[in-house]
Amino acid sequence: MLTLESLRIDPVEVERRIVDFIAGELEKAGLKGGVVAVSGGVDSSTTLTLAVKALGAENVRAVTMPERGVTSERDVRDVMELTKRLGVTCDIVEITPLIDVMRDILPLYDPEALIPFGNVKARLRMAIAYHFANSLDMMVIGSTNKTEWLLGYFTKYGDGGVDLMPIADLYKTQVRQLARHLGLPEYIVMKTPTAGLWPGQTDEGELGVSYENLDLILYGWERGMRAEEIARELGFPPSKVEEVLKRVKRNEHKRRLPLILKLS
Repeated sequence: MLTLESLRIDPVEVERRIVDFIAGELEKAGLKGGVVAVSGGVDSSTTLTLAVKALGAENVRAVTMPERGVTSERDVRDVMELTKRLGVTCDIVEITPLIDVMRDILPLYDPEALIPFGNVKARLRMAIAYHFANSLDMMVIGSTNKTEWLLGYFTKYGDGGVDLMPIADLYKTQVRQLARHLGLPEYIVMKTPTAGLWPGQTDEGELGVSYENLDLILYGWERGMRAEEIARELGFPPSKVEEVLKRVKRNEHKRRLPLILKLS
C-alpha cells in the first residue's frame, strides 16, 4: 500500500547515521568545518542542525542570502532565530546588487524567462557559499532532499553544487519527521516550500503535485511499480504519474558527474 505510513523513519537512527556521515567526511577531507546556506525552510534548517550536532557550533558557518522583494522578512528572521539558538555565526549577504548587475550584463536576459534567470540566482548563492568555505577552509554542506534530487528539482551547479548532501536520501515528508525529532519549530517544519527565485514561487505550485503525493509516487517507482499501478493506488490520473516519472528520467543528467569520453 502506498501510504504516508510507508515513509515512516526511525529518526533516532537516521540522526545518528547522518551525524556520523558529516563528521566522518569532514575528517577524511581534513577541513575545519562546514558552511550551510540557510533559507529558513525545513531542509536547510534540518541540515544546519545536523551539522552542528556533527561538528560543533564553532565549526559551522551559516549564510543566508536574501533578495529584496523576493525573500520574506519572516524567512530572514527565522534563520537568525535558529542560528542564535544553535550558537552558530550567520552572515547575511544581500544578493540584490549582484542580481541587478547580472540583469544588466547578460545578453540573453529576458524578464519573462523566470527559470533561466532563477538558475543564475541559485548559482550566485552557491558561489557565495564557496567563498565562505574556501576562505575558512571548510566544505559546503547542501540541503537537497530525495524528492528534489530524483525530480531534478534543483539547479545544476547551484544548490546542487555542494560537497556533501546528508539528507538527499530522505523524501521531503521524511525530512519533516526528522525535523520534528530534532525539535525544530512547527512553523519551520510546515513552512510552504519555495526556492525563493521569484515573487510568489512555491515548489508545489511549480511541480503541480503536493510533496506528500510526489513522495508516494517516487516511493512506488523505486519499488518497481508501473505508472498505472501507482495511479490506481493513489487515485491519480495515470498521465499525472507519468509526468512525474518523465521528469525523473529527463533530469538524470543533473544527478551525474559530467560524462567523459575515454580516449586513452
